[in-house]
Parts: sequence; structure tokens; C-alpha cells
Amino acid sequence: MPKTFDLILKGGIVVNHDGVGERDIAVRGGRIADIGSFEQSQAQDIVNVSGLHVLPGVIDTQVHFREPGGEHKEDLETGGRAAAMGGVTAVFEMPNTSPATTSEAALADKISRAHHRMFCDFAFFMGGTRENVADLPELERLPGCCGVKVFMGSSTGNLLVDDEDSLERILTNISRRAAFHSEDEARLIERKGVRRENDPSSHTRWRDNETALKSTQRLVQMAHKTGAKIHVLHISTAEEMMFLRDHKDVATVEVTPQHLTLFTPKAYNDLGTYAQMNPPLRDRQNQRQLWWGLSAGIADVIGSDHAPHSTEEKNQPYPNSPSGMPGVQTLVALMLHHVNAGRLSLERLVDLTSHGPQRVFGLARKGRIAAGYDADFTIVDMKATRIISNDWIESKCGWTPFAGKSVKGWPRGTIIRGRRVMWDDELIGTAGGEPLSFW
Repeated sequence: MPKTFDLILKGGIVVNHDGVGERDIAVRGGRIADIGSFEQSQAQDIVNVSGLHVLPGVIDTQVHFREPGGEHKEDLETGGRAAAMGGVTAVFEMPNTSPATTSEAALADKISRAHHRMFCDFAFFMGGTRENVADLPELERLPGCCGVKVFMGSSTGNLLVDDEDSLERILTNISRRAAFHSEDEARLIERKGVRRENDPSSHTRWRDNETALKSTQRLVQMAHKTGAKIHVLHISTAEEMMFLRDHKDVATVEVTPQHLTLFTPKAYNDLGTYAQMNPPLRDRQNQRQLWWGLSAGIADVIGSDHAPHSTEEKNQPYPNSPSGMPGVQTLVALMLHHVNAGRLSLERLVDLTSHGPQRVFGLARKGRIAAGYDADFTIVDMKATRIISNDWIESKCGWTPFAGKSVKGWPRGTIIRGRRVMWDDELIGTAGGEPLSFW
């Protein structure tokens, strides 16, 4: 008797739009064929996931994998390994590489480098600049492009766009939702004297709440003026969360596990320059407001802002030390820990890491467990207690700010288009990453 399915996930606790319950999932041709109850004889491959939760594949919509130009600290292969090891099935990679992703040729080069070299599926942001604004309507719709990314405040790379005329032209020209790093560059320049040598905690004082809020207010005003849809990345302040609550008609909101987990001054006392990122970590009061934004439904997406640097770079004295920390591999474990601590429900986490990315960016066949969708699953053990260690990290940088942290909840398996790519902390087979598709 011929087998009906290629794969059956048997006995797992499935989390999807139908709720949470024990069901089997049948896979055929890399897609979800059916959900229900099936016999083992119906498939060539049976994976017993009894007692484990089966989530839609987690999608990390903000990573920096540094290739080309920064391969000494990360590349597409090692970044993809880190994603798969951490339970992430797909990533959106940022354009501030060297050269920057600002042309059709640069995008094609990245796709070629990533294809079947990354363990996870992928898409790349197109950098929006003064020079390519006229070409953005075509560039943003190229296969493998997840949209336009604009840096309103200086960070790693040279993609800064801080004048209103250029920003308005970009918003007027594009049709997809654009993602923004929102910090006010003029205020950053004006306040450079706030930085103190060998004092990384002055990073938060320099890039203060007003720097973020002022930029986000200006961005929302331009979105209303042009009719554009915007996605504000890595919200870090209480004021921005309260402001964006009243502008959900134009703005979607991202928060990071780092801003939800680490806080000042403790983070700087414990980690020094390893806690340095843009926008910076803030105090418990701001962090509590971010959690309120999650519970109130203002936040749409959790992205890791995975931005690795080598230990040699991070060990430089502030302010010579670069901003950024790895995060793609720890995203799932950290957020499961927050679920177990009662800070959000598992269903809300799935909305932020699977349904939200699909909804915000128009992903095709990804982001939910439903017949006809790609068979992408993040399989987690909600009862497992583990200690995050640097030895577990697949990123080329070799470190995590969460080393030594005990977490409850752990990614047990990563399945992408019906292929097991990670199981029990071991990568399986060869890389098979493909570019993502969008509506």
C-alpha cells in the first residue's frame, strides 16, 4: 500500500489559529497536507513529538549576518546555523553590509551566497538611500526582497538617511511597508559629548529616550503625510510605546528579546561593552512599558536584531567598541522562559514570532500551521530547564550576553519545508535554505 504522506508529526501539542491541542500534522511535498489524527502506516517518516509543543516556524525579521564585508564575525552560513539551532526557520537579513544591499546586483549576490548554504530560509532588506530612491519601486519587489530598510540614526554601516526631503521621497515612492531604525541623528551629533571614555553606561545617556521619540514622531508624521506604512524597529522607550499606541493605522512595532530581558544599570555592570547596542538598553521602567505594549497588543513582532561582533572588537574601550550583540539563537529560548514566567502566553508568542511577521510583511505560505502552508515548525519543550552557554552558540562571534542564564523552555527541533534541520541541539543534514516569497 503506497504511503499517503512523507512525514507525520505524531502526538504533539499544536499551537495554531484553532487553539492549543494535541493533534497530528501530516506533510506532503514540503507543505502541510492535513491536521488531525493519522496512522503511522500512512507516512514514510514518523516523528514522535508527544509532550512537546509544535509552533509555526519562528521567523526572525531582523538579523545582521555581516556578509559580505564582515565575515570575520559572521557570515550567512554561520548565521543560518545559529538560527536553525535556536529554532528559527526563516530570517530577514539587513542591508548594512559592505557593499550595502542597495541594488539589484547586490541583492542577487546575497541570494546566490545564501542559497543552499544557509540552513534556514531567508529574505533580504533593500537599503533605502538618497541615491537609489527612484529605483526603489522596482527594487522592493525583486524576488527574495522583504522590503526597504532605512537608517534614520547612524549605526553600523553607511546607510544613514536623516534629511526629511529624502525620507519623504522614499516613503512616497515605495508601496510595501518599510522598516526603520528610528533615532534622531541631529540629536546624536549634538549630544556626543555625553559619552564618557571607558564608561559604556554613558551610551544610554547619549542615545536617550528623547533621541528615539523625536525621530519616531517625525517618522509617523511623514507616514501620515505620504500615506505610507512603516515598521518601527527595536522600540526601547516607554514614550515611543505610548505614542505608537495612537498611530497603529500607519505603524507596526518591533521589540527585541534583549530590551525585554536586560536592563540598566545591571546590564552594564555585568557585561560592560557587551551590553552596548543601538538603540541602547534602558532601565526597568522603560522595560515594564515594553511589556505593557506586548500585553496591550501594540507590539506586532519580536525580532532579535542579531548583530554580532568579535570579542576583540567588543573588548575595545568605550566608545571605540561597536554596538550590537548576537540574538537569533537565543530568541526562542528566552521568550519561552518569559512564557513560563507568566509574562505572556504561548499563543501571544506565536503571534509575535510567526503570525505577526506574515501579517506585517505579506509572507506567502509561512507563519502559520494550516493546510497548504510550508511545513515549517519550531518544536519546543516547555518543561526543559537549560543553562545558555557560549559553547552552544553557532554564531562565528562565539558569545552571547545570556551565557550562564538558566531558562525554562527550550527548542527541541527545527523543521523547514518538511526537512528536519535541527534535533536535540544537533544540526542535521546539509543546508537547504531557499529565498522567501511574498504576496
